[in-house]
Order: sequence, then C-alpha cells, then structure tokens
Amino acid sequence: MISAWNELASIKRELGVRNWFPGTSGNLSIKVSDEPLTCLVTVSGKDKYQETEEDFVLVDQDGNALTEQGKPSAETVIHLEVYKRTDAGCSLHVHTLDNNLISELYAEKGSVTFRNVELIKAFGIWEEDGELTIPIVENFADLPTLGLAVGEQISADTKAVLIRNHGITVWGRNAFEAKRHLEACEFLFSYQMKLLHAKALNLKEVL
Repeated sequence: MISAWNELASIKRELGVRNWFPGTSGNLSIKVSDEPLTCLVTVSGKDKYQETEEDFVLVDQDGNALTEQGKPSAETVIHLEVYKRTDAGCSLHVHTLDNNLISELYAEKGSVTFRNVELIKAFGIWEEDGELTIPIVENFADLPTLGLAVGEQISADTKAVLIRNHGITVWGRNAFEAKRHLEACEFLFSYQMKLLHAKALNLKEVL
C-alpha cells in the first residue's frame, strides 16, 4: 500500500501545482486490491495543496473507511463505480473553470466531441477521422444517484465523464495513464473555449 500511497501523493502534488484543487475541491483515488476491492481515496475537506500523513484513507467496495486517517471524500462512490465497471487502477476528479464551462455549454447535447485535434491521441485514437466523445451527466445532489449516473455512461471506450457545472472524472489502467487522460481533457477544454471565443470575435468583425 505504501507504493500506491506514494504514487497518489505524487499525482496530488503535480495537480496542485496546476491549481486544480480550488476550495478543497477534487478527489483522487488509486486501487490497492481487486479481491476484495479496496482503494486509497483523498480525505474529505482537506487542503490538497498541503501534504500530510493523513491525506488518503483506505476504503472498501462500499466506501467504508478501513483505516483511521479521516473521512473518505463524499464522492468516493464515483470512484468505486469506475473500479467496478472498468479495469482502471486510478481515478481522478477535479473541478476547473474550463471543464465547468464546457459541461454547461454542451449539457443539452449530453456530450462534447473532439475531432481533428492532436491531443485525442492521448486516448489511443490515431485514426485520420477519429474522434473523442466525453459524456456529460447532470449534477445530482444525491451522491449515490450521481455515482450511478456516471457509471451508466461508462463503456469500453469511455475514459472520462463530465458532471454538469461540477467537474470531470477520468481514469486509466494506472496512475500515469489516468493523469495523461486528465491533462489531455483539460487541454481540449481550454482549446475549445479559446476556439469558441476566437470564432465569436471573428463573427463580430464580419458583422
């Protein structure tokens, strides 16, 4: 478990440098075992820009704490849905301005699709006409309902789900892959926002 702890702590440190944990938001997890399912998850309400020996708590498949570091993140249920439905070894959830804006702009469509953008290759999409679609679910206040809503959008090709005006959850077979997927998503969201802004300015100039 020490190795998993150090790996998750390293990712938390990197994402903290990017200021992706505003207001103690966000939560991270890494799988420790499959049978039974256990994972380390960030402790609720902590300042994730700080590093302590109580940053993560081990939980079982029902989200119950197995160690005494603190209370597991309230959104642990989302991470557990990912582990139960995929071969993921790590799951990351962050709230950024860009992912919130994208989730609201495309909420009525139920997803946002990227094509002809280099960074979709981070998801193993190499085809000339390839595309990446990220589902968007409503931000249910009831967390078990939210967890199920995220889970229902998970398919073999899904590696990320947006929650409307809330944040994004991404995952990968290991911590490196999960972080790659998160970085790629955030690049794509930033690109799309700037592209929409540039198009709007160009339209104003034409008019």
